[in-house]
Amino acid sequence: MELQDLKQVILFRGMTDEEIRDCLESLSYGIRRFEKGAILLHAGQTTRRMGIVLSGSVTIESADQWGNLTILSHVGKNGFFAETYALLEDSVMLVDVRANEDCEIMFLDLSSLRQGPSGSVWRSRITANLLTISAQKNRTLSSRIFHTSSKSLRGRILSYLHTISIEQDSREFDIPFDRQQLADYLNVDRTALSKELGRMQKEGLIRFRKNHFSIQTE
Repeated sequence: MELQDLKQVILFRGMTDEEIRDCLESLSYGIRRFEKGAILLHAGQTTRRMGIVLSGSVTIESADQWGNLTILSHVGKNGFFAETYALLEDSVMLVDVRANEDCEIMFLDLSSLRQGPSGSVWRSRITANLLTISAQKNRTLSSRIFHTSSKSLRGRILSYLHTISIEQDSREFDIPFDRQQLADYLNVDRTALSKELGRMQKEGLIRFRKNHFSIQTE
């Protein structure tokens, strides 16, 4: 792990090398590797640690007692998870965090942030950066609400693909989900999703192969 790499992470934005080192030491950082499919954090537990994805990716999932799964978001490299639960003492997690692929995660104990002295520069900066992260998370959740608000399956698909196209500034792109995960994210049946994607491709609206898509225009 290089400090130069951590400077690309929003949480450490504006910090010097020395401030990042002080931050990592004060927040008792640790790095763990997880295999694809592993559960990093479970619904029902409390945590004092937030996670930063150093490599790979994770998904934030909600599963009810009847086995129905909903994917709420995908968190890729330099992304974050569980920061809200880590900041709210004794707040029970309502979601699972699952390794979407083999990944490397840095954990930071945010209880130290609440309990320590407030005078250091890095504490002020990390607090401001956490506010930025919170705003980004709200935008991510709002996007999913927007995608799933359409009453039609096609509307949900088009809404999602349109957003990814805008974010990547391209009509051709990869999505972070396989077919089942996309169905879980859009809250639709996988078979129905596959059939609708096939119809959309025949009609010339899109082209796709696995998780690679292109939006077709006249």
